[in-house]
Order: sequence, then C-alpha cells, then structure tokens
Amino acid sequence: MNGCEKCDRGCGLNLAVKDLEKSLIIIKPDGVQKKVAGKIISRFEDAGFVIEQMKMMHIDEAMATRHYKDHTDKAFFKPLLKYICSGPVIVMVVAGKGAIKKSRDLMGPTDSKKAPSGTIRGDFGVDTTINVIHGSDCTESADREIKLFFG
Repeated sequence: MNGCEKCDRGCGLNLAVKDLEKSLIIIKPDGVQKKVAGKIISRFEDAGFVIEQMKMMHIDEAMATRHYKDHTDKAFFKPLLKYICSGPVIVMVVAGKGAIKKSRDLMGPTDSKKAPSGTIRGDFGVDTTINVIHGSDCTESADREIKLFFG
C-alpha cells in the first residue's frame, strides 16, 4: 500500500509507509539472560515504535563477523564475537519517524558506565561490550543489518 495513511500491518499510525524509518535492534545475550528483554521491548513500544519483525536466535561466528565487519581491526573485535555468540539474542526491526536517532537516544551511550539512568544501557548494561543492546547507527547500516538478519 504505497502512500497510504496507515501502514499495511494495522498498526494504526497515521503516517505514510514511506515516512517510517527502520532500525535493527538486537537484545544481546546478557539482556536475554538477565530476563529484561520484555522490559526493553516495552520501552520501544512505549516510545511509539512499531515492531515490524522479531525473532529469537543464536548468532553464529560467521554471521557475527559479517554484522561487525567494520570492527575487524579493533582490539575488542574477538571478545565481542565471543560475547554475541554466547547465548540467544532477540533481533527485531523497529519502525517509526526518526527511528534511528530516537532508538539510539532510548538506548543511551555505548559505554553503559556513561549511560544515564533511564536509558536501556544505563539501567541494564555493564560496560562497553556487555551493554544489553545493539541498534543501527545510520540508515545504511540499518538496511545492511536488516537484510543480514531478516533476508
């Protein structure tokens, strides 16, 4: 339904589909293990996001390497791969007006120690790596990541 007033998923948003920006969100293994995934998902819904797709999965090393390809030369790359592959994750596509910036504001800074209370990382994260959540940082990354995880 191109240019319709409501999305074809029945979300009730009064926006044309083309106006919705998308972001890939990953609730990382520590978020699932701590049993805070439901709280995190609720924060996205409460902030007005539409969850277009969602699944629980294990990320294998090959997929993790493709996902974090921009970090292969960094010192934290191998520990990051080990961590993201260590347990189940929840991967979702969220949509909304300004979804990337809005979701990154909701998550807080990458380093959970610097993230303010009230942000996802500030409330549930531990440090820069074990920070409960990943979100796309730009539209190009979002497009690539969504294709990687959802085809």
